[in-house]
Amino acid sequence: MSEQKSAADLAAETTAAFERRHSEVQDIAEKALALAQEGKQLTEAEKVKADEAITGLNEVKGLLNQLEQKLARESAAPSAPSTAGARFVEADEFKTFAEQSRPRGRVIVDVKDISSLTTDAAGSVGHLIENQQVAPQMLPKRRMTVRALLAPGQTNSNMIEYDREKVFTNAAAPVAEGTIKPQSELQFEEATATVRTIAHWMRASVQVLADAPALRSIIDQRLRYGLALAEEAQLLNGSGTGQNLLGLVTAATAYSAAFTPVSATAIDQLRLAALQVSLAEYSASGFVLNPIDWARIELTKDAEGRYLIGNPQGTISPSLWGLPVVATQAMTVDKFLTGAFNLGAQIFDRQDATVEVSTEDQDNFVKNKVTIRAEERLALAIYRPQAFVYGDLGFVA
Repeated sequence: MSEQKSAADLAAETTAAFERRHSEVQDIAEKALALAQEGKQLTEAEKVKADEAITGLNEVKGLLNQLEQKLARESAAPSAPSTAGARFVEADEFKTFAEQSRPRGRVIVDVKDISSLTTDAAGSVGHLIENQQVAPQMLPKRRMTVRALLAPGQTNSNMIEYDREKVFTNAAAPVAEGTIKPQSELQFEEATATVRTIAHWMRASVQVLADAPALRSIIDQRLRYGLALAEEAQLLNGSGTGQNLLGLVTAATAYSAAFTPVSATAIDQLRLAALQVSLAEYSASGFVLNPIDWARIELTKDAEGRYLIGNPQGTISPSLWGLPVVATQAMTVDKFLTGAFNLGAQIFDRQDATVEVSTEDQDNFVKNKVTIRAEERLALAIYRPQAFVYGDLGFVA
């Protein structure tokens, strides 16, 4: 298959053709001028050739003007962000696969990125192939995620070995000259974080391979989003057994207030939880709440009916006590988690989100279907459990 040329390449070729035509017309004009000075004229054949050269020049000039205008429009148009689905359908390996008259085999594309719904019957996504063309749907505004709070990392191994901080005793104190200095104690215990796989797949009509917008929508709005939801649930609530990550909630320290303020509210509790993190020699970097509880807090009013948290007409990102708030349904209602997310734990990505398309299945062959799978591999290392505090908000009795 011949390579498709870009508008810029076509413009360059058209410019070259214009220059050649222009050179031909210029040569004929110079010859005609020289003959006129001798009292002679062009022959009929030369006149025909001159007319053809001038006509060709005008045609090429018109094409060149159209291409220049198109390039100007394209450069002025805002470029849309490239989603995971867009990167997949634009990948050369997928294009080669999809351009086959009867695609057979599989193709894998690393779409990276991450970070986030299904149909009732397998293969029902095939109804997305329609003759009518519609404007692409805008992706929902990306919310703050637990992953965004945590320190990022990469690994090429299947297991992360690290030292988990167990006890820190600070004995630092002023000492007199020549006396024995006090000894502080920092105890560690060996810990491991196993790389786990999060994956799912769905079946679609094989015609989806020829419909880039539909395939892009499946990848972005279903497969990638599903991975993000499962990942967030694991990062928070993973049990650490079987194929589950050890989640932050599972490893966190129970909430224990340093003091009890008068007429304490949920907002007070979150501040005291951040204080508990500080007393463990770390600084809290965020809060994780269920959306229902965050809505309760946002709707809190004073005696005069004024909102305590922000302005209903404002567009400020969710925050409390100067720290970002992640509102996710992965957190149980009436529970909260706070901690030094940026220092107390770290994500290690072994395999960024990867999308694989395959027709290598007897059921696919018989039913003219294709299997689309998305998966990622990661580990979560929790360096100091005391840096995370988990507790009740007191909304539910």
